[in-house]
Amino acid sequence: MRTLERTRPDLSAFLRACRERLLPEEVGLPSGGRRRTPGLRREEVAALAGVGLTWYTWLEQGRDIGVSARFLDNLARVLKLDAAERRHLFLLAHERLPAEPGVTWCVLPPLVRRLMHDLPHPAFVLNLRWDVLGFNSLADEVLGLGAYPQGQRNLLWQMFTNPALHARFVPWEAQALAMLSSFRRDFARATEGTDIHELADELKRVSPEFKIGWEQHDVQPSCGGRLCLTVQGERREFEQTSLIIDESRHLRLVVYVPALQDGKGDGSGPG
Repeated sequence: MRTLERTRPDLSAFLRACRERLLPEEVGLPSGGRRRTPGLRREEVAALAGVGLTWYTWLEQGRDIGVSARFLDNLARVLKLDAAERRHLFLLAHERLPAEPGVTWCVLPPLVRRLMHDLPHPAFVLNLRWDVLGFNSLADEVLGLGAYPQGQRNLLWQMFTNPALHARFVPWEAQALAMLSSFRRDFARATEGTDIHELADELKRVSPEFKIGWEQHDVQPSCGGRLCLTVQGERREFEQTSLIIDESRHLRLVVYVPALQDGKGDGSGPG
């Protein structure tokens, strides 16, 4: 059984600090009247979160009471927590983070873009939906990413619908299904009704291979794996790895490194 014993003091201090930094007017409450303490009162947070004052007080005191992920998500909204603070709240309360949206389009930080272009190997950045948000010239050479319009640079979509990318992977079927299996883990993390679900639904409609693979419910370990690609008529083998560069926005840097000749792998996808 999980207990708050270890994190009780931190949970108490964190909730109190978040409550005290909020002004009443920020949450739609009148700002008039004297207050003995800064920020919101416990009873105001409890009312906004839809729970009783005693129960919220026990939570803020770090008592070992049961809390649901739904309540913690609501509390994070009331306290206006950002993504990092929300994650911290869930960790302190020993709750599994609920699924987060797969809509993760963003501008890559300049340092990440610079690092990607300085690498001596093919490298690109994926979000949760497997949209390619950036890539270096070596990744363009290997995967032909620059040939796709920006709004269509989705690695999974191109893998199952684009004959040009299809022809680069040898053998295509094994590597495509391994990539699909890896994608399924990210799909499970996204909330219902986001564009990652739209992507999967559309691929099931246009790609028989994707539909068959999707219905097999195969899941493989993350990261690693060996890829074999045909680049400018030459067969080249790579080992791949993924580095998390922004956990809250689900961004990761995928790097292809020339494989050692005696290495073995399964082409398990960007992980």
